[in-house]
Amino acid sequence: MSSLDWLVVALYFLYILSVGLNRRREKDSLVGYFLADRSFPWWMAGLSVIATQMSAITLIGGTGKAFEDGLRFIQFYFGLPFAMVVLCVTLLPLYASGKVLTAYELLEQRFDARTRMVASVVFLLSRGLSCGVIIAAPAVVLTEVLQLDLLSVVALIGAVTTLYTMYGGVAAVTRTDARQMGIILFGLGFCFLAILLRLPEGVGTMDMLSFAGRSGFLTSVDLSFDPGETYTFWSGCIGGFFLMLSYFGCDQSQVQRYLSAKSLRHSRLSLLCTAVVKIPLQLVVLMLGVMIFVLYQIHPSPLVFGNAFRTELSAEENPQFSAMEQEYAGLQQQSRSAALRFLKADTEQERDESYRLFSEQRVSLGTLRTEAKSFIAKSRGEASFSDVNYVFPRFILEFLPGGLLGLLVVAILAAAMSSISSELNSLATISVIDVYRRYLAPEKEEHHYFAASRLTCLFWGIFATIVAYYASNLGALIEVVNTFGSYFYGSLLGVFLLAYFAPQVGARAAFWGLISGVCGIAIVDQRALLAALAGVPELADFELSFLWYNLLGVLFVCSAAWLISLFSRRPAR
Repeated sequence: MSSLDWLVVALYFLYILSVGLNRRREKDSLVGYFLADRSFPWWMAGLSVIATQMSAITLIGGTGKAFEDGLRFIQFYFGLPFAMVVLCVTLLPLYASGKVLTAYELLEQRFDARTRMVASVVFLLSRGLSCGVIIAAPAVVLTEVLQLDLLSVVALIGAVTTLYTMYGGVAAVTRTDARQMGIILFGLGFCFLAILLRLPEGVGTMDMLSFAGRSGFLTSVDLSFDPGETYTFWSGCIGGFFLMLSYFGCDQSQVQRYLSAKSLRHSRLSLLCTAVVKIPLQLVVLMLGVMIFVLYQIHPSPLVFGNAFRTELSAEENPQFSAMEQEYAGLQQQSRSAALRFLKADTEQERDESYRLFSEQRVSLGTLRTEAKSFIAKSRGEASFSDVNYVFPRFILEFLPGGLLGLLVVAILAAAMSSISSELNSLATISVIDVYRRYLAPEKEEHHYFAASRLTCLFWGIFATIVAYYASNLGALIEVVNTFGSYFYGSLLGVFLLAYFAPQVGARAAFWGLISGVCGIAIVDQRALLAALAGVPELADFELSFLWYNLLGVLFVCSAAWLISLFSRRPAR
């Protein structure tokens, strides 16, 4: 990076540090430290929710996902607006009337302490893993920009954000989130501008969209009902609906945002703000990935994205990989010529002929990329290798001028730090309120719980940093984080639905229902084990998208609780 880029990054860190070190009077109590004395207006709480969602995963994983298969990922969010409306009517009034610090206090009020404890542990495990993935996203960028090893960058980001969150509390986190959203949107706008400025003469936005559409990258709705296909209209509307219900309604990292709002009305407005803004904002990010795909069809692109991986495979030690790169460069030159002819064609016949030539070369290039990634995975001793998370970092390094590169690095760091700090703060809240204060130290002074909060925040920061090191190579980070969540979210949602809709279900049934849901999803995910238990070998080969885990988790919890209640003699509370 240039000196100007470093100056931009340094100024951003000074600003974040000033916010984090600014002690505020609302932190003088636990309600102040964890919920900012319930003082935020709806727009600030809403922006904080959106900023937590708009993490570096969205910028890096979302653009990388769109670079691979276009706008199909948008179907993941089709159930979100309906989920927001349902939550405004059901769970939000319960949280407001209960005056709780955490979502899982409601479960003890309705059922018992055991159910609250299990739900808290499920949240801590799922959110701790997800927080690690969120740290991995900016680390991917900085390894490219700074040419450092992944372990050093992950440790740096984890340490800085953990220390900031330990000191600042939710007030600093939320106020920073609202400002960071502006930085993120500003950076996205400059990315689109950089793409338009690098187009050849005579090629415009409509030509790029025409090329992307012919390549199938603008297809945003898939009506097939294939349970193994992750992104379809049905998986988004059904599986995504239950995922969003659980994430926004039962996940403390989100619940804590609208628990900090002034009133029930402000909490509802913050969720409705998310319902309106989230899909268009996600569509903008995905469209950026599509535009990057088109840009790399008319400009040279590497065989494998990620400078670190290419450095590992030097020509002297790996002549096979070097030969692959040379072959890829030759094929890509023919592919770029065909793509340019398509973009500048005057007639439909010219476009058809040039795209036919392009598609032939595209198949060969795709095959060569697959072979190269398999070669890297084998040389690294890993089961698989994915470079999808390095597409966006490569783009900003190659196409953004000095100053703007620093701005985009700041935008990514802003997105990451807002999400990481929110996650760590919610993890500390559950650890202290639902576990430590409830079971280990129930009658201590508040300053004791403040100290415990900072220590638990440090613990979860270290845990997430370790997870981050291994998460960067699991595929598109935006998909990885939602996969982690889907293992647990359906079960959490199931027990909250029992609390709201099933007054006949007692504490014992809810507790074992929650346990059954978590174990049931674990068995479903291990298809070979499920096939052996059921005596049906064909189940081992059955493909099921992770989005359906959310619905299955709800069904497992509710079915088990209903059966236990049916044969239980104890009346419900």
